Amino acid sequence: MKKKLFTSLVLTAALSIGALTGCGSASTATATDSAGNNENASAKSEASDTASAETSDNTPAETETSNEDKVIRVGATPVPHAEILDNIVKEILAEDGWTLETVIFQDYVLPNTSLEAEELDANYFQTLAYMNGQNEESGLHLTAVTGVHIEPMGIYSQKYTSIEDIPDGAEIGVPNGPDNEDRALDLLVQKGLLVSTGNIKTDDNYTEKSLTEDKEANPHGYVITALDPASLPLSLPDLDAAVINGNYALEANLPSTYPALEIEEFDDETSIKRTNFLVVKEGNEASEKTTALINALKSDKVKEYIEETYKGAVIPSFIDPQ
Repeated sequence: MKKKLFTSLVLTAALSIGALTGCGSASTATATDSAGNNENASAKSEASDTASAETSDNTPAETETSNEDKVIRVGATPVPHAEILDNIVKEILAEDGWTLETVIFQDYVLPNTSLEAEELDANYFQTLAYMNGQNEESGLHLTAVTGVHIEPMGIYSQKYTSIEDIPDGAEIGVPNGPDNEDRALDLLVQKGLLVSTGNIKTDDNYTEKSLTEDKEANPHGYVITALDPASLPLSLPDLDAAVINGNYALEANLPSTYPALEIEEFDDETSIKRTNFLVVKEGNEASEKTTALINALKSDKVKEYIEETYKGAVIPSFIDPQ
């Protein structure tokens, strides 16, 4: 237990979501007509018959701007990534003649393997650390080209409206998995609920139970319970509070029903670490499609959409990969 929706043609994979920087299980995806955001590849459009047609003076017709050439296929997870793509980026790209196809995935593995296999032009769902880990572990050749947003973790409660109201001995849920749990505990320290994270990052024998009993690190005696990140919103009625990843909070509509008592704050280093990036296969960093995607994603229209739609549960982060 140590650390760590939509009118475009899309494909949906029946898979279970993993942690934000973790891995999901793979399964065969099925095609649907209208869908939201994440994964699976739809069959590419056939090139127009004009590729072999000739004009009245027998000059071969141009084929470089065929319909297929103007289609950009991006893999994404549903919230907020596919929402951002389908609700605002799609119309921005259409102004310049591009057609965006959002391919929705419900896991974090297939978007990368599909990009590696060139079934996608890009994907948008992951942090640099996760991408780098996948490159190393699976022999992929992916590279980030621009940051888009951060999904801050938040402290949520159905019982209390302020962290000051959380009583001694309260049970606080945190996401399991190395990076997610470390991040959640750091937030509890940042907001004064814990004094420190104890030895949970350095001692494999130091567990959530150890932290619960560590009076120096946890003077209020909070019961720290690690749960699957996706289950935390469902478990919230049974907990006094929980630290929940931004994507899962959004999917459960928590920002509207039970707004976060506190959210993460970021310095330059953590901003880079927590940003979700647009990713392409190496060699395509400066392609016409990639350039069009970058310009659309970093536009003022996307910034305004994120700020007005997610009200702090997602924040713009148009930074360069480092």
